Amino acid sequence: MLKFLADQILKLAGWRVQVTMPEAKKFVLIGAPHTSNWDFPLALLCFWSVQKTITWVAKKQLFTGPLNYFFSALGGIPVDRSAPSGFIEQVASQFDRSEEMILCLAPEGTRSKTTYWKTGFYYIALAAKVPVCLGYIDYPKRTMGFAEILIPSGDIDKDFAQIKIFYQDKTGKYPEKQGPIRIKRHQQA
Repeated sequence: MLKFLADQILKLAGWRVQVTMPEAKKFVLIGAPHTSNWDFPLALLCFWSVQKTITWVAKKQLFTGPLNYFFSALGGIPVDRSAPSGFIEQVASQFDRSEEMILCLAPEGTRSKTTYWKTGFYYIALAAKVPVCLGYIDYPKRTMGFAEILIPSGDIDKDFAQIKIFYQDKTGKYPEKQGPIRIKRHQQA
């Protein structure tokens, strides 16, 4: 039923879903660019269309009252942003406990323009020993989906170069909110 509903909504809205399903039953799927509140509902329609269940994380403040049940039913896991230590290990261990798991993360971490991507998705995939699948939403072309698989090598610079190439022609709803695809370099003391 969800597939039929999703397909009809996407068709009426003029969106195309282009998905090459990875062979892996467990992977981290990154979604970019993330510039609008519409990205999440469109992504849900995409997954319903291909009949896949997703897991995603969001700040715990969203999971209050009735929204807790709603977001949990949609695959959401609340995260305490004020306590980042151990987050990667906690999420990676969920892969160990699951036979199938698609963890969706937006590496920009916000709909606002950022100067770098968060690298948690990369380190979660490394810790869980799962691939990263590159998901996208391209508003001008009205396409979304996922296709390319990246096996994290541990050389984040090399892997991010590949990621940057994949996303170079993808445009969010608000292009002015798209930041560069790069990682933050920490200053040495």
